[in-house]
Amino acid sequence: MKEKSKALLGMLATGLPLAATVITILVIAVIIANFAIAGGPSLNWEFLTESPRNMNTEGGIFPAIYGTVLLVLIMTLAAVPVGTITAVYLTEYARQNSWFARTIRFAVNTLAGVPSIVFGLFGLGFFIQTVGAGMDQIRWNQRMSEFRSVLAAPASPVGSGAIATVQQVQDYLDRVPDDDWGEQVVRLGSFPRGTVARVNADIVHRFISRSVDLRWGKPNILWAALTLALLTLPVVIVSVEESLRTVPRDIREASLALGGTKLETIRKVVIPNSLTGILTGSILAIGRGAGEVAPILFTGAIYSQQELPTALSDQFMHLGYHLYILSTQSPNVEATQPLQYATTLVLLGLTLALNFSAILLRSRIRRKRQLA
Repeated sequence: MKEKSKALLGMLATGLPLAATVITILVIAVIIANFAIAGGPSLNWEFLTESPRNMNTEGGIFPAIYGTVLLVLIMTLAAVPVGTITAVYLTEYARQNSWFARTIRFAVNTLAGVPSIVFGLFGLGFFIQTVGAGMDQIRWNQRMSEFRSVLAAPASPVGSGAIATVQQVQDYLDRVPDDDWGEQVVRLGSFPRGTVARVNADIVHRFISRSVDLRWGKPNILWAALTLALLTLPVVIVSVEESLRTVPRDIREASLALGGTKLETIRKVVIPNSLTGILTGSILAIGRGAGEVAPILFTGAIYSQQELPTALSDQFMHLGYHLYILSTQSPNVEATQPLQYATTLVLLGLTLALNFSAILLRSRIRRKRQLA
């Protein structure tokens, strides 16, 4: 009787995890098959290489693919080095019971539980309205100092306290060599009393300088990437820290006993032996960040655009946000359903590609290590 009970318990211990695994795989297969059947007919070369048209109801998603890839690249450059350095410090340098290490771990655990929409609001308030606005204000003050010097030049119609019409000031700014004051010329066109109004240098300077020219104090791809980097930072830190802990303490002590410094031991012994775990954790964290939409709602994603972002201060399209727009704010949601499924397929493909690349990279590094 006892042997039968043990055999039954053994079957349950083996069968339940196996059944759970099979059910999970089947659910994933059904979801992917559903998207493939519904979105496959719309997934073609035109869809992948063209820009959206007619309020996103026609055309392709290439700007969204480009924006997503560029966003992930910048996010990776920001999150992985900082997360890895933090994990190395916590594992190799910090005393485990020190208040500083406990504070960092508490902050990391707290960030891991914060909803993603909160990161978006933080990015809006800190990166855009504080850091970006401050950068713009510094840049604008320098620009206005140059503008005052141009207005005070001998050739200026309002130099030395003279009075001239707004039109004369516009003509003068158009003729200024080696500088571009075209935006200020356009802005003077909206002077309250018109271009025939008579003004002096102080009035012109006060009118132009009252509104700051925004470049960094507005949503762009840099602030969106840094916001996502903060979102993925706890995952990177925890995964790298766990990987570093898998390296036996004896190997560290042997390196130190042979005359290696602490930094040399970390660089030549600890990190190479934990590289597979570091890369796997980092790539999985990046894959999670690539699919997030809430943090970029306020920090850089745009409804639709034909051009690709060429600078860090440009806004961008994102596959996840594009899918949200198609499903909620499209003029004809029913008509865009094939595009929604096709966009989901592309986003899933990018995410799965990141996950599979982590698996392949890990196996390749392990194979090289075994051969060595």
